Amino acid sequence: MTIAPANLLAVRRLLLNTLNVDPGRTRDEDLEPAEVGIVGDPAHRGGYHCGSDRVVAGDYSVVESPRDSAGLTLYASALDVGQFRVQSGGRTHNLQTFSTWCVAQCVANTPDSRDIREIIYSPDGRVVRRWDRLGKRATGDSSHLWHTHLSFFRDSTKANRDQTPLFRRYLTTIGLLEDNDMTPEEHAWLDAVHKALTALDGRNSIGQIYTRMALGEDHTNPSYVSPHPTLRSLAAQLTALQSALATLSTKDFTDEPAIIQGVLAGLKPESIAAAIPPTMAKQVADELARRLVA
Repeated sequence: MTIAPANLLAVRRLLLNTLNVDPGRTRDEDLEPAEVGIVGDPAHRGGYHCGSDRVVAGDYSVVESPRDSAGLTLYASALDVGQFRVQSGGRTHNLQTFSTWCVAQCVANTPDSRDIREIIYSPDGRVVRRWDRLGKRATGDSSHLWHTHLSFFRDSTKANRDQTPLFRRYLTTIGLLEDNDMTPEEHAWLDAVHKALTALDGRNSIGQIYTRMALGEDHTNPSYVSPHPTLRSLAAQLTALQSALATLSTKDFTDEPAIIQGVLAGLKPESIAAAIPPTMAKQVADELARRLVA
């Protein structure tokens, strides 16, 4: 029978623990457990809410991507999120703003959104739209006016790949969680590293292994990149190094007296005398006489 994978259950817990803060509030204010679903009801056939026992012939959630066909298991690979409304940071956040934020991350191809195949949502509660990574479809049925559907490529659920970073980043961005995840700047830095290292892929096996190890990439899925704590630490160290170098670049390390002394030490007395301008000769002679007397 179709079952819910551990990685999507973790996302469900994260959302409910953060957005279901007061069970006494009205249904459209708090996100209720019944509003966050993974496995379709028993009558559900076909699509990402179904595992291998419920898919149908030509099922789009299997045949349109090798990531799905290779990742087909008994796991469902979708998440439905219902309505909520919270105040944070002086702003109101709800299902519509959450959905449009998630779509924007997918459009930007952030590392933590690359396992999402599609999002069916409403930006305003009046029209239904669909973002599809494969560009196959652009809309959905009217039930998505009050809930948002997210499909994940099946290979990501098969591999039990952590899907919480994207949602934790959303909750951090709106101020409901502490900022203990990667910042957008760190994501941009990670992308730059990924592009630089990926240039080695296909040229030699060392480049391929290094790219995947450095980025925490799943070896069975060459197109996937997941943020890695080591890279966050390395990014902080590089930033500190850049700051130190910038500070040093403004300092003058020239020891002029030592240079002059070194030059003079290599000259003969007659050479030094010849180098003194006539207008200064008497002043130098007087100074030398004064020092000899002293």
